[in-house]
Amino acid sequence: MTVSPEQIDRIVSNQHHDPFEILGCHQITESGQSMWAVRAYLPNAERVSVLCPEQRQEYPMTPVHHPHFFECHIPVAELNNYQLKIYENGHERVIYDPYAFRSSKLTDFDIHLFAEGNHHRIYEKLGAHLLTVDGVAGVYFAVWAPNARNVSVIGNFNHWDGRKHQMARRGNGIWELFIPGLGVGEHYKYEIKNQEGHIYEKSDPYGFYQEPRPKTASIVTDLNSYEWGDNDWLEKRRHTDPLTQPISVFEVHLGSWLHASMEEPPIGADGQPQEPVQVAELKPWARFLTYRELAAKLIPYVKELGYTHIELLPVAEHPFDGSWGYQVTGYYAPTSRYGSPQDFMYFVDQCHQNGIGVIVDWVPGHFPKDGHGLAFFDGTHLYEHADPRKGEHKEWGTLVFNYGRHEVRNFLVANALFWFDKYHIDGIRVDAVASMLYLDYARKEGEWVPNEYGGRENLEAANFLRQVNHVIFSYFPGILSIAEESTAWPMVSWPTYMGGLGFNLKWNMGWMHDILDYFSMDPWFRQFHQNNVTFSMWYHHSENFMLALSHDEVVHGKSNIIGKMPGDRWQKFANLRCLFAYMFTHPGKKTMFMGMEFAQWSEWNVWSDLEWHLLQYEPHQQTKRFFEDLNRLYRSQPALYTQDFKQEGFEWIDCSDNRHSVVSFIRWDKDYQDFVVVVCNFTPQPHSHYRIGVPEHGFYSELFNSDAREYGGSNMGNLGGKWADEWPYHHRRYSLDLCLPPLAVLILKLDREKTAAERARYNLKS
Repeated sequence: MTVSPEQIDRIVSNQHHDPFEILGCHQITESGQSMWAVRAYLPNAERVSVLCPEQRQEYPMTPVHHPHFFECHIPVAELNNYQLKIYENGHERVIYDPYAFRSSKLTDFDIHLFAEGNHHRIYEKLGAHLLTVDGVAGVYFAVWAPNARNVSVIGNFNHWDGRKHQMARRGNGIWELFIPGLGVGEHYKYEIKNQEGHIYEKSDPYGFYQEPRPKTASIVTDLNSYEWGDNDWLEKRRHTDPLTQPISVFEVHLGSWLHASMEEPPIGADGQPQEPVQVAELKPWARFLTYRELAAKLIPYVKELGYTHIELLPVAEHPFDGSWGYQVTGYYAPTSRYGSPQDFMYFVDQCHQNGIGVIVDWVPGHFPKDGHGLAFFDGTHLYEHADPRKGEHKEWGTLVFNYGRHEVRNFLVANALFWFDKYHIDGIRVDAVASMLYLDYARKEGEWVPNEYGGRENLEAANFLRQVNHVIFSYFPGILSIAEESTAWPMVSWPTYMGGLGFNLKWNMGWMHDILDYFSMDPWFRQFHQNNVTFSMWYHHSENFMLALSHDEVVHGKSNIIGKMPGDRWQKFANLRCLFAYMFTHPGKKTMFMGMEFAQWSEWNVWSDLEWHLLQYEPHQQTKRFFEDLNRLYRSQPALYTQDFKQEGFEWIDCSDNRHSVVSFIRWDKDYQDFVVVVCNFTPQPHSHYRIGVPEHGFYSELFNSDAREYGGSNMGNLGGKWADEWPYHHRRYSLDLCLPPLAVLILKLDREKTAAERARYNLKS
């Protein structure tokens, strides 16, 4: 025996921080001869022997001090890639000894960067990674658990027995182990013991794939196996400023856009039927569409509608369907409800090949308390604050990340980069930013702790957000980082070098509340609330705003958008068209939630499909056609998007006609050569002679009329356009005499060719 009983006891009781000191092969000298001692702890084993392929020898091992701790001495100069032949439960198996491979993907510099919170690609080191060591293939596991007494890898391969694959501790509390013979598809977790010996079974925080709920094991996968076909898209994105491009976002929850029948099993990439994932007990007949099925159905639908981007409610792994994805347990794993990581890659790839960008909702503000997740990860408050006044969102029943801890911040910063790096996404929409920025968010007096200066601002969270945005834009220019931020925190969408938070877009929550309040009131009262429509332009250019009518506005008793509209059925549809036409002509990028495009009546229900049956009725078909044409017009007119964030791109014609509830304005393109004129009538009262001033003489074509017959309107309008009169109005030399339809938006544009032709004809006559 070359080790003491005490050392063996530490291995047997799983209390050794570095089992490599005892297990594996160790060079010794016996009777003056150099040889190797091979030791193995193999619970349940009856007999064990060492196979030396190079010597073609088999050496029986002897139990030492414990019936399942084995040792033998091998008199050879070198011992390479030996194997263990194990007899147990009447079966024989041969394995490579994991403790013969002291291999690590982590360098000291990796550990140093992680400890200071600056290892941007730490996901390439921690987690489960396919690795070949000395010609032997296996999986390398690494996890951060600094306060654990011991950590083991458990899985199907060792019958979930934490005694069999004990990990070794490296610097900064990282535990690692290479297990030969494992590969893609292995299910695993980490068994973590705290200092008192309490056991926690945890999914891998850096795991790339997880079992479908309610199971919680992580799954080994190879993220480098997919062959991408979107190089042209990525190269174009890298050289494009998205703020000068049209951005029209279709927000989707993949699990409720459309379902399939359980009788139709999904087909995988290999052409074989896959195990379907059932929606919920509420719909036992339904299953989720897979990422590949969604690529075949959702992408053509969004392309037909004319949107530039799809925004996905969180696709990171989460345990409860009803959370909509906002309570994440697997930050590095696309949810397996809809397929594998490679299937999600296929979905993004197909979006890009069809000219559609992909934005993913990202949730760094809080995480759930589920036992297999990040909560109390190593038996201590590791990822969250220990003080519940800082570490818990009581309103949501979730925990708050400790942004002041470098490794926690690194986990999140690297996670944001990960989705761009491995999945080629085009943007993130950061959820609940306000809850991160304020220490007293949803907390009563005495339930929160002030910052070091006595204020309510969470300075650590603000610095974290700056770091995230600085990092992702450094690696991936041309992407989007969008803040859902509902307060007056300054410079949210300003660059970090100017003191901003570094986002390039911010949801305009003020506009959303004002405009929905305005459109929900009876049109007669709108004359007293003109400020709801015009106020946004007083502050609009202080940030890069995105106008969003999201899922939050069609749940929890708020009604869907068309249900908010006043009046009879015709007026509801007209109001809806008027609202969205005004939204698409107002400065700012656009986001709207699924179902709004065909005027779904019911609130969004995460357990159900959209109300697709409504498309058999003409008003809903017409509404969908309205959105197709509105998106097409928006994308075709640079004046509507190139100067969204410059004051020079917007000019009021008249914002003070509250008596008629009419506003009119001009949108200029970046060269100030092209412009469109927008006139909005927010009441059911048409006006046959409504005059507005315009900057130039000529013929103004009516590009778009939300009251057109094909959209279900009354078909009032201006017969294709109007000539400007030399009649000064609104401080301009020329003016138009227009027919304003009821509850409608007109978009007009100077037809320079027709104007020039008419002038030439006039000069010829003269």
